[in-house]
Amino acid sequence: MTAETVFTYGTPDLKFGAGAADEIGFDLSRYGVRRVLVVTDAGVAATGSPQRVADAIRRYGIEVEVFAEAHVEPTDASLRHAVSAARADGPWDAFVAVGGGSSIDTAKAVNLLTTNPGDLMDYVNAPVGGGRAPSQPLKPLVAVPTTTGTGSESTTICVLDVLDLKVKTGISHARLRPTLAVVDPLLTMSQPATVTAACGMDILCHALESYTAKPYDAFERKQPEERVPYCGANPVADMWSEKALALLARSFRNAVADGDDVEARTDMALAATFAGMGFGNAGVHIPHANAYPIAGGVRDYRPEGYPDAEPLVPHGMAVALTAPEAFRFTFAACPDRHVRAAGLLSPGTRADDPADLLPAALTALMRDIGIPNGIGAVGYAESDVDRLVEGAMKQQRLLATAPRPATAEDLAGIFVRSLTLW
Repeated sequence: MTAETVFTYGTPDLKFGAGAADEIGFDLSRYGVRRVLVVTDAGVAATGSPQRVADAIRRYGIEVEVFAEAHVEPTDASLRHAVSAARADGPWDAFVAVGGGSSIDTAKAVNLLTTNPGDLMDYVNAPVGGGRAPSQPLKPLVAVPTTTGTGSESTTICVLDVLDLKVKTGISHARLRPTLAVVDPLLTMSQPATVTAACGMDILCHALESYTAKPYDAFERKQPEERVPYCGANPVADMWSEKALALLARSFRNAVADGDDVEARTDMALAATFAGMGFGNAGVHIPHANAYPIAGGVRDYRPEGYPDAEPLVPHGMAVALTAPEAFRFTFAACPDRHVRAAGLLSPGTRADDPADLLPAALTALMRDIGIPNGIGAVGYAESDVDRLVEGAMKQQRLLATAPRPATAEDLAGIFVRSLTLW
């Protein structure tokens, strides 16, 4: 094998700080746009934030319409609905996503499928979908997160549930990356404690997974046209991951305990941005691969603080539930990085075996912020493990970034040990 010698790094333009959302009209005016679609969901719309953004855009003479039907945890059906609505009311010069990862990912799909031909499943990652790359440029997309966690404002990924297959998967291409990320911590103040906890665990796992990912120079050399956005751990992504871990150590528990703590909310928003800039280039691995079937196969779990019309395991929660055991499994591939990460996240953690340091730091945090005690607490039993493994093994794009090769047997062991974490 000829080892890779090149890594890539991409990020959107960034505007960060209290009041940044009020400047989006100015930001869009730089692109010369005349007509903009704001994409959000009903819950976020009820807070008034999307209307505030729309009003700020109109002050610059730009026509604005609001689509407030994004689905929390997007599905193939909800994305097709959003695309159809956008096509019917278009054309659009730009898109603005206001909300959590669900709204931002919905806007990414709308942007892709209103500028490129074909069906949604043509672009979904193989082997679930066709894995097609967009053939046409996309329109400017401004991502305005109102939750602190997904990092979708920085990434090239759109995540969705394919309902008939009961699997969570995604679309991945560099052109999906937003043009501008506008991160205003004041928009996150209404986020409930459970949502803050789940989204924060997504930040944490983004940072940890990208930091412990297979190094870019451990991959086989690719031709430029063959390189994917997830290129493996690299010095630039490492820097952002470490910064995110330090911010989480300082403010995660405080943000969950006191949603009015502006300093903690600001730290969490900055951590989400940093982690997104890390994993959006290095990639994520086993915890995220496992999260997709956990979220996709939910039966009747309904977390507090989320819409209760249908069962749901929030994405960040689903990622967290197998993370301690996943990192125990990957420890042997890069012990120094696991120990370093544990020290950044929880400097006082002690363990007789260094392999236990990061799992111990994670489970202590999860207990403190109210994350369920393993996959058993959200409705799964040992009899479900084979089905969960089958779903995780479909996420080969993610598993390829794991620092250790993970077989189906390896994943089964992680799921079984994650039925109860403490």
